[in-house]
Amino acid sequence: MSKEFDVVVIGAGPGGYVAAIRAAQLGFKTACIDEWKNEKGGPAPGGTCTNVGCIPSKALLQSSENYEHAGHAFADHGIEVKGLSIDIKKMIARKDNVVKQNNDGILYLFKKNKVTFFHGRGSFEKAEGGVYSVKVAGAAEETITGKHVIVATGSNPRALPGAAFDEKLILSNTGALEIDAVPKKLGVIGAGVIGLEMGSVWRRVGAEVTVLEAMPTFLGAVDEQIAKEAQKLLAKQGLNINLGVKIGAITAGKKDVTVEYTDASGKEHKDVFDKLIVSIGRVPNTNGLNAEAVGLKLDERGFIAVDGDCKTSQPNVWAVGDVVRGPMLAHKAEEEGVAVAERIAGQHGHVNFNTIPWVIYTSPEIAWVGKTEQQLKAEGVPYKAGTFPFMANGRARALGDTSGMVKFLADAKTDEILGVHMVGPMVSELISEAVVAMEFRASSEDIARICHAHPSLSESTKEAALAVDKRSLNF
Repeated sequence: MSKEFDVVVIGAGPGGYVAAIRAAQLGFKTACIDEWKNEKGGPAPGGTCTNVGCIPSKALLQSSENYEHAGHAFADHGIEVKGLSIDIKKMIARKDNVVKQNNDGILYLFKKNKVTFFHGRGSFEKAEGGVYSVKVAGAAEETITGKHVIVATGSNPRALPGAAFDEKLILSNTGALEIDAVPKKLGVIGAGVIGLEMGSVWRRVGAEVTVLEAMPTFLGAVDEQIAKEAQKLLAKQGLNINLGVKIGAITAGKKDVTVEYTDASGKEHKDVFDKLIVSIGRVPNTNGLNAEAVGLKLDERGFIAVDGDCKTSQPNVWAVGDVVRGPMLAHKAEEEGVAVAERIAGQHGHVNFNTIPWVIYTSPEIAWVGKTEQQLKAEGVPYKAGTFPFMANGRARALGDTSGMVKFLADAKTDEILGVHMVGPMVSELISEAVVAMEFRASSEDIARICHAHPSLSESTKEAALAVDKRSLNF
């Protein structure tokens, strides 16, 4: 097998594997290197997202939500459940199987698209004559070459100083997905996406969950009105959310973890948890890449420095996803991966950071795209706002989940949609309409004039658009 390639992709997470497939579709001889291993030591492509992030967390969220519905919501439907119990080990096993299906699916896609896969850790060796040598450290060490290299090595969880992850008591997202029994008391440091999702999973199955967040506001990046509604709903469910917290000493014992902290009022606390999840952000995964061997420039935070087209400091070396600037989102990485493959082919790849959607898969879900109301105020942009509550939506009533709302923000002069924000049932699916509308620079009037199926949750999107002009029909 020839070891010379047109394109070599280091990393098979969402950005890397998609970049490799698109490059192969465009006619390039393509290789993809990835070191993730399954429990048997075999390849497990898909990166953090598939193995210890997006996919397994959604599997556990679904299982725990089913359990909570069976214990509470089913009664309203006339469904009586007796002797309800949950087998956590089986729940984890189902999650593992979902992960494996995704791993196998990526390997199949590589084969289908004629991408050569190398199982091992990829690192730069040298650059010579316009060609890059990349070492693959796996079961057997080998070197391959590529005219173009796309770095898609992702990110790692950020640890708190003095509280290293042991994945038994002090957990990153990896350990949080492997808890094999319901902890009586669970601590979560960080009220971001991972903290809220994992906190929700274990609260639903019986844990007493305390969330400690350093910021004084809840979900500061979210539209303030939506964030306040989400905080109220999550607190009502039983998540104990503490804001403005200053973390002190964290001490791991034999079977529990003690966290000392000061709350927003200055009162000191000393809580003991059975498990502690730390979710305070992520750092770029560039250790071991040997970037210096080819003069690849990193910034002061360890990210690979790129321009707007994902070009690095070295010719024909590109970087995408969590390892570069921008939001650490799987779908952002995918879009960059496709765009880079197309740019290599001389095409004009497209990534619009203004229309990248965000989703938090709690219940209710939180989703948004574009500017928040506080951003528009800070920028001095004149705008109009329209909201519509799910309690006035027929499909939401039938589902038995009327929490939350949809909110539109539109330019006061042109009516162009500037942002759409949602909290409520299945808004992870509803947000796509807003993304499409903003990508085509639609107005709120455009959405208000489009026929939406009845009864559907999406009618709330139409009604919120109508509300921008104060002409909502059902509220």
